[in-house]
Amino acid sequence: DGVHILKKIGLFVKMDKEASKKAEILKKWLGKKNINVVIKHCDPPSKRYKGHHFESAPDDLDCVFALGGDGTFLSAVRWIGRQPIPIHGIKFGQVGFLAETSEDGLFQMAEAVLAGLYKIILRMRLEVSVFKNESKIMTESVLNDLVINKGALARLAQIDTWIDDKYLTTYRADGLIMATPTGSTAYSLAAGGPVVHPAVPGIIMTPICPFTLTNRPLIIPDSACVRIRLSGKSSDIMLTFDGQSGLDIDENHTIIVKQSTLPVQMITLPDIDYFDILKAKLRWSGGRV
Repeated sequence: DGVHILKKIGLFVKMDKEASKKAEILKKWLGKKNINVVIKHCDPPSKRYKGHHFESAPDDLDCVFALGGDGTFLSAVRWIGRQPIPIHGIKFGQVGFLAETSEDGLFQMAEAVLAGLYKIILRMRLEVSVFKNESKIMTESVLNDLVINKGALARLAQIDTWIDDKYLTTYRADGLIMATPTGSTAYSLAAGGPVVHPAVPGIIMTPICPFTLTNRPLIIPDSACVRIRLSGKSSDIMLTFDGQSGLDIDENHTIIVKQSTLPVQMITLPDIDYFDILKAKLRWSGGRV
C-alpha cells in the first residue's frame, strides 16, 4: 500500500495572531513541497442556529489541520461537514483532548503526515434531528455533545426521555447532556459524567444538577435511538450543538438523537497515547502539568 500523496491541505485557523502567523509559515513550507493550501479562519461560535449557511470545506482536500484549541477543532469538523476528510488538531495554549499536537511539534507532525506515518481513527458522532410539531426543522451532527440547558431565570427543565420508544424518565434538572465517548471528557465530565475511552461504543446521558439525586449519568448502547421532549410549558431553554450554535426550544419540539453514520476521521500519530493526554489534562498523580 503506497503512501497516499497529499496534494491539497486545508488549514483551519483560530482567530489569533500567533495561530495566523504559524499558518502562514506552514503554508509557505507546504508550498515548497508542491502542496496547495487553503486557509480558513474560524468564525466565532454563533449562539443562535443559522442553518447551514456557512460554506463547507472544498471537497478535494486530502486533509485538514486545525490550528487552535478544542473549540477550533470542533468548528473545523463542522466545516468539513459530511465529507470524509481526515483532520488533525494542533493546539495553541491549553492541553487539548482533540488538538493532539503541541504548537512546537507542528512541522514534525506535518513531516510525519506527508510521509504517511499516521493512523486514521474513527470517532463516533451523534446525529440530532429536531422536529417542531410534526415537521423536521433541522438535522445537525455533533462530535462532542448535544446540550439542553435552561436559561438563568428559567425553572428546572422537565425533560421527557424515551429510549427506542420505551419511556425512560422525566429528568427534572438544569439540563441534560448527550455526549459521545469523545465528548465524555468535555462538559459531561464537569457535570459528573464518566470518562469513556473513545474506542468504547456508547452514548452518555448526563443530567445537569438533577433535582432527584438518583438520576445518575447513564451509558446506553450506540445503537439506541433517544427521543426527548420538554414537558409542560417551557421557556428559556436552549439546545446547543458542540457548544458552537444554539436553538431555542419549547414543548412543541421533539429531538431525536442517534449515532451518525458519518464518523469523524481523526489523524493520529504513533507516539500519541490517549491515556497520556488524559493524565495530563486531568492532572492525575505522577504528572505535573
